Amino acid sequence: MRVPIFQVDAFTRVRFAGNPAAVMLLPSFLPDERLQAIAAENNLAETAFLVRRDVSRDGDYDLRWFTPRVEVPLCGHATLASATVIMERFEPGCSRVVFHSASGPLTVKREGDGYLMDFPARPSHTVAPPSGLAEALGAEPLEVRVNEFNYMVLLESERRLRELAPDMTALAGIGRPGVIVTAASDGDYDFVSRYFAPAKGIPEDPVTGAAHCMLAPYWAERLGKKEFRAYQASARGGDVVCRLVNGRVELQGGCAFYLEGEAEV
Repeated sequence: MRVPIFQVDAFTRVRFAGNPAAVMLLPSFLPDERLQAIAAENNLAETAFLVRRDVSRDGDYDLRWFTPRVEVPLCGHATLASATVIMERFEPGCSRVVFHSASGPLTVKREGDGYLMDFPARPSHTVAPPSGLAEALGAEPLEVRVNEFNYMVLLESERRLRELAPDMTALAGIGRPGVIVTAASDGDYDFVSRYFAPAKGIPEDPVTGAAHCMLAPYWAERLGKKEFRAYQASARGGDVVCRLVNGRVELQGGCAFYLEGEAEV
C-alpha cells in the first residue's frame, strides 16, 4: 500500500529550523507494531498518523503520534505539522481542524500566517530533586517540578541552560519520560527551554509543543502573566507563542514544508 508522506519543519517559518515531523495520511490505522516500525524507519522525533474520521465533515481526523521507540499521548509540533498538511494540501479551503487524540479533541485554527492550537494544560508541583538528576544534567537545579509526564528543572540563567551537555544514558533512568530545563530569558523572550527525552528515543527534541503545556502554567505563576514569547534553545531552535486561556494552553506557530512524496507501507 502506498500512502502520502510529508516532512514538515514546525515552529519555524524557514526550512532546516524548528522541529521536523513526518505526517502520514492513512485510510485506517495499521497494527501498532507496523506504525511503530514506520516511525522508526522515518527516524524523526515524531511521526503523526492521520485517519479521516468522517468523510462528510471537513477537518475531522483521528491522530496518533509515535517516536522511533514509543507511542506518546501528546505532541505539539507534529500536531502543528499535521494541521499544516491538511489545510495546505488536502483541504486548502479549511480554516479549522479537529484532531481526536489520546489527549482528547485538539482544535487547530488558521491564525495570520500560522496556526493556533488549543491544548490541555499540564500543571506541576515542586519536589525534591530526584537522585542523580543534577549529575545527569551537569547542573544544579534552583527548583524541580514534576507531573505524570515530565520533570521540569529551573536553572540560574539562559547561559547555563545553553551550555548543558547531559549524560543521556543517566537521564533516561531518572523516572519520567522526559526532562524539561528552563530559565528566564536574557533577551526578548519571556523564558527559554530545552527538552531531553532519551527514554523515548529522543536525546534532545528541537522544539516541543507539549513541554510548553507544562512551562506556560509554571511561568504564569512566576511572572504573573498569561501570554508568553518563548524560545526553545536547541541546535535548530524555534519560537513558540503560548497563552493560558480558560485552563488550557494555546500554542501558536508556523511551518515550512521540506519533503512531499509517497511511502510503501
